[in-house]
Amino acid sequence: MKFMDIGTIVKSVLFVTYTALICSLSIGNSFAQSVEQLQQLRERAQQSQNSTTTQSVSPLSISTQRTLPGATSSASAMGQFSTQPRNGVNLPGEPTIDTVFPAQAPMENPPFAANLFIGGFESERSSGLNDNYLIAPGDKISIWLWGAVNFSDVVTVDNQGNIFIPNIGPVRIANTPAGSVNQTVTAKIRQVYTNDVNVYVNLLTSTPVSLYVSGPVLRPGQYAGLASDSVLYYLKRAGGIDFQRGSFRQIDIVRDGKVVASADLYAFFRNGKLPEISFKDGDTILVHPIGNTIVVETGARNSFTFEFLNEELNGDVVNYFARPGEFASHASVSGIRSNKQFARYLSVEEFASLELRAGDTVEYIADHEPQIYRINVAGAFAGASQVMVDKGARLIDVLDHIEADTTLSDTQNIYLLRESVAIKQKEIIEEGLRRLERSMFTAPISSTGEGAIRAQEAQLVADFIARARQVEPQGRVVVSENGEIANILLEPNDTIVIPEVTDLVHVGGEVLLPQSVVFNPDATTEDYVAWAGGFTERAEDERILIVRKNGNVTFTSINDSFLSSNDSKLEPGDQIIVLPTIDTKLLQAVKDITQIVYQIAIAANVATN
Repeated sequence: MKFMDIGTIVKSVLFVTYTALICSLSIGNSFAQSVEQLQQLRERAQQSQNSTTTQSVSPLSISTQRTLPGATSSASAMGQFSTQPRNGVNLPGEPTIDTVFPAQAPMENPPFAANLFIGGFESERSSGLNDNYLIAPGDKISIWLWGAVNFSDVVTVDNQGNIFIPNIGPVRIANTPAGSVNQTVTAKIRQVYTNDVNVYVNLLTSTPVSLYVSGPVLRPGQYAGLASDSVLYYLKRAGGIDFQRGSFRQIDIVRDGKVVASADLYAFFRNGKLPEISFKDGDTILVHPIGNTIVVETGARNSFTFEFLNEELNGDVVNYFARPGEFASHASVSGIRSNKQFARYLSVEEFASLELRAGDTVEYIADHEPQIYRINVAGAFAGASQVMVDKGARLIDVLDHIEADTTLSDTQNIYLLRESVAIKQKEIIEEGLRRLERSMFTAPISSTGEGAIRAQEAQLVADFIARARQVEPQGRVVVSENGEIANILLEPNDTIVIPEVTDLVHVGGEVLLPQSVVFNPDATTEDYVAWAGGFTERAEDERILIVRKNGNVTFTSINDSFLSSNDSKLEPGDQIIVLPTIDTKLLQAVKDITQIVYQIAIAANVATN
């Protein structure tokens, strides 16, 4: 028996592995491999064979590589880190705002001027080369000389604040405004070259500075920017001021342990004032803790949480910042005084002289007693659709000022639409729906089969309740009967409806062909229903709703083709609404459902299926 050498064994193992790999790929894929893919597999197998015959594998040579965000995963990049910005991507295990800050509920009244930190204005910046920028070490300046002497170069401000020009020597320009660089350097050059030499000097780049943002901000730390950038730029870079803890009024710029400038964001928000300062390396923007706060809840154009200094805690300052609405007449103030509840209700003028305390809550209220009402007019009329009346006006007094054509306007069947009545009708319907819900979902069950049936019925009733809650009552008030009109007291925003003269009777609800039919004085309710196609299978023929033209409601019924005496009172413009019948299998809810159907039909002139 011959023994094979190591190289032959390795070649055999690689061949078997290569064959198995081809088979597994063929089995796992329903498509045949292309010639190029097979060639790539052969090349990989050959490379593996070569590396196996020349190198030994050790467990120590197996390493786990972790790829950072933005880094490549190729073998050549192992041990290298990406130099590209992370663009807000967090490293694994790196703290975030969600893990550092406790969860806080959204503020109903956010701080005044909080919208200064909305958006990404810190990324929309210019080059920073403004005329007020002070030259600092590291800045690059281009110099051109032509005429008797020709020279062109870009020089850098050294650590001593100088630039060096051949044959001129050092020129000190540190802390020189950018707008004065040309004048300063030109004056120094002309001390040597007095005639026939033209000079042009320009600041090319400004050196970035690195400063610190500290205090109650979302991301305190060290940030780079230009010396000419504003305080707002660096605060936005730090995530903005913490609304719960940080002050918008006391922001200091500290240099070498001393406060060199202060910023008040309220002054910037109202007057556009910010400290004019050129930042230097090592400066610190320090945000102080929040001061005295007053919350303006409603009734003002600026309903925010305001921060005031001690000398500003009075109603006049609050009025200045909050700007109450034009119709605000009073201010409601609540707070704590000497560990006791404090509350005042004052006119806006009296509130201006009131001394406030930190934590007070202010609400502006329009508490003018209305003396003039707006009354709307709808239907068949001529003239204005709104009438302004004095408080206490009655219906007959207003009708005398409404123009109407008696040949086209049915002034004998006037009715009102009133908001307060619509709200009351909505409350009555809602109360009935809640009673229906209780009766359905608390009904006793005697067996499993009955429970399944009740569950299906409860779902049907729930669908009915959902549709019923979407109905909006009209708030109709009946004020006319047999040609007589009640002289009732009007309410604000009442609508006087003057119906049009019509020759139609409207038939709707559970009929096959809902339509309007020409009035026939000899026709009965049964005739009108027949002209509308007759009843549907779900129609309730025992109680048919008739809505009169003046808004009044009556019921009639059809029993063995015998009509009640109410049919003789049908008039043009009346509505016949055939209501749906209620399934008697819902024994515990049939009464409530029937009542709600009638309430909806009367309140909104609709039939709910």
